Amino acid sequence: MAMGLTSSGKRGGRRGSRRAPMAEINVTPFVDVMLVLLIIFMVTAPLLSSGVPVDLPDSRAAALPQEQDPLTIVIASDGIIYLDNEPLGAGALPGRLASIGNNPEGSKPQVTLRGDKSLDYGRVMAVMGELNRAGFNSIALVTNGTAAPPAVISGSETEQ
Repeated sequence: MAMGLTSSGKRGGRRGSRRAPMAEINVTPFVDVMLVLLIIFMVTAPLLSSGVPVDLPDSRAAALPQEQDPLTIVIASDGIIYLDNEPLGAGALPGRLASIGNNPEGSKPQVTLRGDKSLDYGRVMAVMGELNRAGFNSIALVTNGTAAPPAVISGSETEQ
């Protein structure tokens, strides 16, 4: 019967032996977590671009290239005007536009106007008039993209 002697001559085998350090790291769990985080960010990123929920009208127009820092004005279905997601009181829009227009650079940013489709046409035009009066002449109207052509208007030449 042999005795369990190690190379150092000690008995027991495990007490004096050294294991080599593990040189491999399992990266599969790390990759799985990163892919889940990527998917979460891809899903939530489009939701961060607009803060006020508005039911936009449909249009077949092509999307415009986005500017660095456009000024966003939203007219909600209840008629409240938001300037960069901040609600404005009644009659506060002209003063705020004047303060934005008096920047030291002299250039006025592009304005993106988002209006609910249930709004009165006059309400949207009043806001556009205030923008024009303040010197903001580059206004982009935001709509939902759709591939369906508009309905035929009675009395038009294409009606049959």
